[in-house]
Amino acid sequence: MIRILLYEDNTQLREVLSILLIGTPGYELVGAFGNCRNILEEVTRFNPDVVLMDIDMPITSGIDGLKLLRANGMHCKVLMLTVFDDNQNIFEAIRSGANGYILKKTPPDKLIDFIRDACSGGAPMTSSVATQVLNMFAQNHRSKAVTFNLSNREQDVLNLLVDGYSYKLIADKLFISLDTVRSHIKKIYDKLQVNSKSEAVAKTLRVDNYTSDADTSIK
Repeated sequence: MIRILLYEDNTQLREVLSILLIGTPGYELVGAFGNCRNILEEVTRFNPDVVLMDIDMPITSGIDGLKLLRANGMHCKVLMLTVFDDNQNIFEAIRSGANGYILKKTPPDKLIDFIRDACSGGAPMTSSVATQVLNMFAQNHRSKAVTFNLSNREQDVLNLLVDGYSYKLIADKLFISLDTVRSHIKKIYDKLQVNSKSEAVAKTLRVDNYTSDADTSIK
């Protein structure tokens, strides 16, 4: 059973999502709340595999709740479930440790697939969000490539990985074998010193001197 903790301040949507999760075999909804002000206590008590987190909530925002979890060493998977698809929210969620970023218009069956993907180590993103992540990545392409010493081929593989391509699709796209893709990804992870795609995305997007001026340049 995949244990899920839900944070959503819209009562109607929270009830709809609760019904969906309760009624799906293999999934267990352990709690559903309208805000995440007590998130540390609740995650400790319910021990979820995945936290579905709205961003725009009263008292404590979803991103602030995410930061609290990561600052206190809690490593459960966190999927941001939101209406916001702007660069700033995407960027802030990823660099704060989100494992995925999903828009609320995502069909129910796809949402279930995204949760399973996150539990398996994936970093699910709605396709439009993945496109924006790639655009943000491209803006930092040259400096990051130099910083992490990625080869041109490793850069190509990483771009496709961030865009949501599977290993097989990357192999087909670049006309290389599946084993070669795995080899490139291992080298990428080693150079970036990360263990997953979501960590790789966060690290490549991270700006060391992140200021309000930088905010404007990202949009």
